[in-house]
Amino acid sequence: MLPYINAPFAYVGNSLGTSADELKLIFTFYLSYPLAAVLKRIPDQKPWQKNAFIIGVALFYLVGLFDLWGGLRTLAISAGGAYAISAKMNSPYMPWVGFVFLMGHMSITHISRQAAHDPSSIDISGAQMVMVMKLTAFCWNVQDGRIPEADLSEFQKEHMIKELPSILDYIGYVFFFPSLMAGPAFDYCDYRRYISTTMFALPPGTDPSKAPPTRKKRKIPRSGTPAAIKAVYGSLWIFTFLKFSGWYNTSFLLGDEYMKYWFPRRVFILYMLGLTTRMKYYGVWSLAEGGCILSGIGYNGIDPVTGRAKWDRLTNIKPIDIEMAQNTRAFLGNWNINTNSWLRNYMYLRVTPKGKKPGFRATLATFITSAFWHGFYPGYYLAFVLASFLQTIAKNGRRLVRPLFMTPDGKNPLPSKKYYDLFTIFLTQASFAFTVAPFILLGFSDTLTIWARVYFYTLLGTAASFALFSRSLPFRKTLTKRQSDRVAGFDESGIEKVAKEEIEKDRRVNMLKRESSDHIGRAPTLGIAEDPEAEIDEIVAEVKREIEERRRRGSLMQGFDVRKAVELQLEKFKKT
Repeated sequence: MLPYINAPFAYVGNSLGTSADELKLIFTFYLSYPLAAVLKRIPDQKPWQKNAFIIGVALFYLVGLFDLWGGLRTLAISAGGAYAISAKMNSPYMPWVGFVFLMGHMSITHISRQAAHDPSSIDISGAQMVMVMKLTAFCWNVQDGRIPEADLSEFQKEHMIKELPSILDYIGYVFFFPSLMAGPAFDYCDYRRYISTTMFALPPGTDPSKAPPTRKKRKIPRSGTPAAIKAVYGSLWIFTFLKFSGWYNTSFLLGDEYMKYWFPRRVFILYMLGLTTRMKYYGVWSLAEGGCILSGIGYNGIDPVTGRAKWDRLTNIKPIDIEMAQNTRAFLGNWNINTNSWLRNYMYLRVTPKGKKPGFRATLATFITSAFWHGFYPGYYLAFVLASFLQTIAKNGRRLVRPLFMTPDGKNPLPSKKYYDLFTIFLTQASFAFTVAPFILLGFSDTLTIWARVYFYTLLGTAASFALFSRSLPFRKTLTKRQSDRVAGFDESGIEKVAKEEIEKDRRVNMLKRESSDHIGRAPTLGIAEDPEAEIDEIVAEVKREIEERRRRGSLMQGFDVRKAVELQLEKFKKT
């Protein structure tokens, strides 16, 4: 049967210059819309029928369209292993065992994909990456359900699992078809509330007349319009990607024709390569989100301002915010939002002991998790490391330069602020055009080739910025002094304090905030440290403390006769 399914996709793919597998993947996103509409119409009182329908569609996608029998086995091993670990292992280490199992299993898939190195074919790695997020969160949620609620944060209380779900509910959660192939990921508590329709109950005290409109006796609100809007957005992005990918692709940048252009044009083409690649993800994630909205699981309560239903529970991408970003955090924070949330809630905050603030160990663990989750291509690591340096530069610029374009009290922008905004947008986009290139090229040698063809401009700019903002050079002191001179009504010590607080703002905010992890809002974005300088300072401080502690212990032991002390202790034992 598969050759008959492949034939029309292969024919259309040849005319469009794309592979049959890529077309089939896009087809699944569109097919999810009518299937999600059917899912929504299954009676609310029969969740088992919804589960059965979800599982049936997922199996059709995996083995009917893509012939991924091996992929189905891979997902079954991950899902079965996570469920067995959660059910049979009653230990504080259970989530970590689940994490190692799931990440290790996915690493095998990544290595196999890297060995095959065929970007045009669809394998199971994308679906498994989504599943790893869902199942590691599932293990933590089960563990939270075994801990007294007094020891849990509000997030943990909301997401904990007191009783293991039935096998049917669990498989329905794992194989939820609108988000199976590319996400977005979500926690089991969302699926449980969705399948039981408790998600759609009005908050206490809400006027029933303000409830979102539904059809017949269903509890799921109407979601056709917001889903259609997402479908239109996604289709436009996909169409634009197909058009632009013929002009801006890796083959062109690695070819001789690229070097015929002057330097600014080469940088622009590099930027367009990144934008074109992002268009594919904008389209895919928008289409997937629309399918989730149509099914109902994208519902996120009622907007208190408009009084209408919100459908942003599973928003994974904000294209305009990315393309107009003025700094590194804004660029990364609006990309793959659900992965950011997963890293924050199930790694960054989980490696931090209760009552402690997250430090460099939490940041390092999050960075490693994010890198391994993506795979083992060298390009991923080159992009991550360079992005972390850009994060520091952006932070220095925001602390030391941006206040000069604001009123002295920092509350209102000056007329010149618009030029600062335009410049930072240009700088951010130009820097990331260079930074994301390894993520697209994947290989080390190809990355160096492209970077050399644009004269390593971001690397040189990064080095120059670090030197310029160094505390040992006068430029930083000049900027701080200019800020101080603009602030009226402060004495000299007050000015010095303000400048200091501006330089170390984020680190001090994290130290002063609560013991509960819910209030920590500056977790690493996609595993990239919010303030690498502060993290390095913390590492150095900890090493110094350890050295001093060892010295102190050594000084206490000097002149101390260990043998004599042991003999005296033995004499005491004999007397007793």
